[in-house]
Amino acid sequence: MDLLPLALIGLLGGLVTGVSPCILPVLPVVLLAGATTSTRLGALPGLAVQPLPDFLRTGTPTAGSASAPVVTLDPPTAPPAAGSRRRSARPYLVVAGLVTSFTLVTLLGSVALAVLGLPQDLLRWAGIVVLAVIGAGLLVPRFGEVLERPFQRLTPRSAPGRERGGFVLGLGLGAVYVPCAGPVLAAITVAGASGQVGPGTVVLTVSFALGAAAPLLAVALAGRRASERARVFRTHLRAIRAVGGALMLALALALTFHLTDAIQRALPGYTDGLQERIAADPRVQRELDLGGLVTAENEGLSRCTDGAEALEDCGPAPAIRGIDTWLNTPDGAPVDLADLRGQVVLLDFWAYSCINCQRSVPHVVAWEKAYRDAGLVVVGVHTPEYAFERETRNVVDGARRLGIGYPVAQDNSYATWTAYRNRYWPAAYLVDADGQVRHVAQGEGGYDTTETLIRELLTDADPGVDLPPRTRVEDATPQGDVTPETFLSVSKHRNVAGEYEQGAHTYALPGDQAPDTVAFGGTWTTDFQGATAGADARLRLRYHAAVVQSVLGGTGTVGFVVRDDDGQVRERGTLEVSGPPRSYAVTDDGQVVEGTVELDVPPGVTAFSFTFG
Repeated sequence: MDLLPLALIGLLGGLVTGVSPCILPVLPVVLLAGATTSTRLGALPGLAVQPLPDFLRTGTPTAGSASAPVVTLDPPTAPPAAGSRRRSARPYLVVAGLVTSFTLVTLLGSVALAVLGLPQDLLRWAGIVVLAVIGAGLLVPRFGEVLERPFQRLTPRSAPGRERGGFVLGLGLGAVYVPCAGPVLAAITVAGASGQVGPGTVVLTVSFALGAAAPLLAVALAGRRASERARVFRTHLRAIRAVGGALMLALALALTFHLTDAIQRALPGYTDGLQERIAADPRVQRELDLGGLVTAENEGLSRCTDGAEALEDCGPAPAIRGIDTWLNTPDGAPVDLADLRGQVVLLDFWAYSCINCQRSVPHVVAWEKAYRDAGLVVVGVHTPEYAFERETRNVVDGARRLGIGYPVAQDNSYATWTAYRNRYWPAAYLVDADGQVRHVAQGEGGYDTTETLIRELLTDADPGVDLPPRTRVEDATPQGDVTPETFLSVSKHRNVAGEYEQGAHTYALPGDQAPDTVAFGGTWTTDFQGATAGADARLRLRYHAAVVQSVLGGTGTVGFVVRDDDGQVRERGTLEVSGPPRSYAVTDDGQVVEGTVELDVPPGVTAFSFTFG
């Protein structure tokens, strides 16, 4: 595995993040970290200074040290001896702590969130708590002393006591970095959630952390330079420490109530272009595909041709793994492929809100009903595309609406998905009676071929089997070019016309909107799952397709108007949104046409994506 491209991509992605608006809240504390310690003040002529406290020199004393430096004026003495003036290494220690913390929190945090099913915004809250706790430690020296004790052994022994606090401060700041997302960090998170934290993921994460930390190192060095030249830093350390603590608490409060969004709106998307170019580059996309690692167990899948019309030898089927919840099995008992030898198995990867899956699942349901008595076993592997698809109650509801009665494994950790090196919703893997993968079909379509191969494998397993007639389910796979699936989340938005901001923002619909795009009007709050409506919220979608559907969540009545390409109203209606997020049909023209859909979305309803057929 060539790690150099990953390192370069991570470094570039980190540099872009390091100068983006999301990093602004931590700049004051980084500047303070570089400024609070600089020169050996005791060596300056005319000044006698007691030793500064260990922890901040972030400002918190250790046992036996003074609570603040005492500065007195002495008579002038001879110039200090050579070497008595030492520049602080503190900025470098802060950055070292930040890189260490960011790497560990990002990699281990992603795995923990996936395994434990914790909220997707947990890391953001952890960063806010870190800011608040460190700020309180700056304001209250005794509290800071208590905070410092557990970290004493973590700081480099080679660093003088007065410098060690910088590494501890960097450890705290690393957690604040976690919410700053982009295409590179998104790839790191997905790889962590899938359990594939290998050398490539580590290299990408460390290089990203170094790139993001480089601009902050420049800020910290600027703070050190200022402290060397400005006497106020040498004579008012207690006040500077208090101001820093108050500022950090204020930032934590602002982050809690999303007040920092106003800062980001004041500097609208000055790195968005770079982020988009990074995400769109095919070479970057290929290198960031960290989850599909080849192992001895699944290397045979490389021999499979997607949608092949004849059976192939794709190696042994990897075991189903990492499943905490099974649906439609006796008492939730797991299904083991080893126990199904002698039978033909169809593994179907799906997600309940995926329109492509909604069109393919009826074929799978029909096959299971038609061929179960002939020896076919269907196992659905539900791997979530959205965070809300991790909830068992939502999957149960989605399976019920699609008529799924066969066993379904909730693959929330992406463990089985990764074992099969899968990349698509839907995807079908045919396993013969000997446990070998013989056919792979990724995406929609090709149902006649898949059914033919199912029948062939059933006959191979039991030459005397009495097969029923072929199933008759309409193939609803879109034919020809249609508008691509359009997401509204911060991490996936691509086809948005006009403004797009992370967090709360009020939009105006653009006067001229390009085809195959969506535009926002009114107030919306965007996050890494979708966009939640506020006052006067509207969406305008220009599309060419036969079918338009939207994944919506919340409760409320969504009104919509469908217009022809010339602006004439073709259809009006409403969508009654309730229950778990799911796909709602907006319009079905029966053939591919060009048109415009305008939706009036009530406050509290979340729009996740538009899909087309």
